[in-house]
Amino acid sequence: MSRIGKQPINIPQGVEIKVEGNLVTVKGPKGQLSRQIHKDMIIETVDNQVMVKRPSEEKFHKSLHGLTRTLINNMVMGVTNGFEKALELVGVGYRAQKQGNKLVLSVGYSHPVEIEPKPGIEIEVPAPTKIIVRGADKESVGATAANIRKVREPEPYKGKGIKYQDERIRRKVGKAGGKKK
Repeated sequence: MSRIGKQPINIPQGVEIKVEGNLVTVKGPKGQLSRQIHKDMIIETVDNQVMVKRPSEEKFHKSLHGLTRTLINNMVMGVTNGFEKALELVGVGYRAQKQGNKLVLSVGYSHPVEIEPKPGIEIEVPAPTKIIVRGADKESVGATAANIRKVREPEPYKGKGIKYQDERIRRKVGKAGGKKK
């Protein structure tokens, strides 16, 4: 049995879960999320808990079991607490600013790069070198943060670029300046 899949998901106060066939809808204080899950997975709501069960012991169903439980748990956590990713800009003259809903990045190109977030995603710029991406959907928050990072990925020599706040850049030694004979 899947160690993750067999654990029940506790439904916090103020969260409502609706299961219609293979469509799971979760409503909470931070918004509403819906997701299609695989038709073979069995989802039951008992008391204040959600249980995910699999129809057989096939390898395919075993692999879906934990995934389905995690996806539903992430939806519940997203509508209660939300998710966030923090990014940092490292480099001389690198900065970020918000213009309306858009994020404008100046990261060494001849033009500023504009990024418009998906609906439900909020981008905050507390400092010119710091960006925070927030939202209820974990997948969208991670994808938006990855797209921002992709504009100028950190390079291994000086560490310049856009990196996650907790990311460590593996540094390389530069070119050896040997003597000429």
